[in-house]
Amino acid sequence: MGEIKMGIKRGTTLAAVAVVVALTATACGGDDTKAGAAKPAGAAAAAPASGAGDYGYGSGSGSGSGSGAGAADAGGGAGAKGAGQLAIAQNEQIGSVLADSAGFTLYRFDKDTAKPPKSNCDGDCAKTWPAVAAGDATAATGMDAALLGEVVRTDGSKQLTIAGWPVYRYSKDTKAGETNGQGVGGTWFAFAPDGKKAAKQAAAPSGASPEAAAPDAAAPAGAGQAAGALTVAKDPKLGEHIVDGNGMTVYRFKKDTAWPMASNCTGDCVAKWPVVPPVDKANAKGIVEKGYSVLNRPDGMKQQAIDCWPVYTFTGDKKAGDINGQGVGGTWYAVAPDGKLITTS
Repeated sequence: MGEIKMGIKRGTTLAAVAVVVALTATACGGDDTKAGAAKPAGAAAAAPASGAGDYGYGSGSGSGSGSGAGAADAGGGAGAKGAGQLAIAQNEQIGSVLADSAGFTLYRFDKDTAKPPKSNCDGDCAKTWPAVAAGDATAATGMDAALLGEVVRTDGSKQLTIAGWPVYRYSKDTKAGETNGQGVGGTWFAFAPDGKKAAKQAAAPSGASPEAAAPDAAAPAGAGQAAGALTVAKDPKLGEHIVDGNGMTVYRFKKDTAWPMASNCTGDCVAKWPVVPPVDKANAKGIVEKGYSVLNRPDGMKQQAIDCWPVYTFTGDKKAGDINGQGVGGTWYAVAPDGKLITTS
């Protein structure tokens, strides 16, 4: 009799779980394509897009990439790690920042000099702020490759420089996307793509430093700009589609998933396709409310989702109304007001 009761209880529990899953799936499932091209609802997590984990964002742990906390003990010596393929990441607080190939933020030190390049961080300083070795760095998309250089440290090792400034990581950044070193001691700052200090574009207060307030000249168009709002525009080819507060077309990536909600655009991809930051529902005019939510990305950024699908803008769109991202790679498409893909062009 006890076995029968146990079986009934187990069956009831499983049924309850199934109901919860079904209800959640209903919130984010359904037809996904505006133009009628059928796409299965994402009932299971899709395999990450090719290269999705190349920048240390895929797992969200950030601890096994060899470029983060593990580099702390290397200091400026022979064990220092290179940066590899640089990427431009978007940070909600400070705008566009440079990251290494594993997604870890790169920093500069005000007590160093850029002309001529010289590092003044040695000893204990170099344990907390490991130098980034020169030699294997490649410029990020949208960044001037001529900014990359190197300097010889006091121990004879070569350190990467950007716009003449020696480059470091921060030992307390333990996963990709963190910017715990920003503003430490009033002397440490994340790199902007042009080699200046990372700072979100804003009107400069009276007497503020021009460099701190200056926009990132080398950053891709639209990078780091908060959308602020979402609305609906009409295009002769696409019909009604979503645009951000600057009038820039909003896109979806077919390799993302809505159930579970996940972005497979990371590293260099997200430098080309900046995420749309969270937009309050009150500022989303004519947009579907079902599945209107915020995705907490493994890289630390927060991304707006519409009908449970993460949304982006495109750096190839240079002005409001451009739709240069439509159909790129057969995976990027504009978004209809109900959150579905617009696959016609």
